[in-house]
Amino acid sequence: MIAAIKGKLGAKSGDRVVIATAGGVSYEVAVPLGVLERLPNTGNEVELNTALVVRDDGWSLYGFDELDERTLFERLLGVNGVGPRLALAIVSTLGGARAVKVLKEGDVAALCTVPGVGKKTADRISLELKDKLRDLGTSELTGAAEVPAEQAVQALINLGYSTVDAEKAVRQVLSDGGGDEPANLIRGALKLMVKRK
Repeated sequence: MIAAIKGKLGAKSGDRVVIATAGGVSYEVAVPLGVLERLPNTGNEVELNTALVVRDDGWSLYGFDELDERTLFERLLGVNGVGPRLALAIVSTLGGARAVKVLKEGDVAALCTVPGVGKKTADRISLELKDKLRDLGTSELTGAAEVPAEQAVQALINLGYSTVDAEKAVRQVLSDGGGDEPANLIRGALKLMVKRK
């Protein structure tokens, strides 16, 4: 298992980053929105805790800057019917701290705001994980404030945009280095979405 990757951040694009290691190998790593936002500019050193997912169609790496987020992702993968894309979407849409809180409380309505999660899936995830997250949340993860990217996505959803479109636009703004304040992210995302129409 590849537990962590350390190297220079080579590129940020959508939900993926490229990390060039000292050994000359570059890894493509899928990351949640909050992690993408917290990463430094390209060219800087970065270290991510990773989860390797092996499937018939290939191997994929998923990166997290907090161990609790990686643990949450791995436990989500243990739920029947939850693949890596959906697990990443949950961590990305809700953020690590909020996802833990939502799952512990069995908040199905909040889970249903994640793209690809319907009521039946939300019920199953909530039921299977409700009592399996006791060790999460005692760390800084649950005390963490909502990150600006999550605030920006929520504001765009409140304006009537879909969760998918809002997250995609905010990711693009972050990849382009468009600021770390919610207002700047919202402005940049709105400009992108207006151009797409």
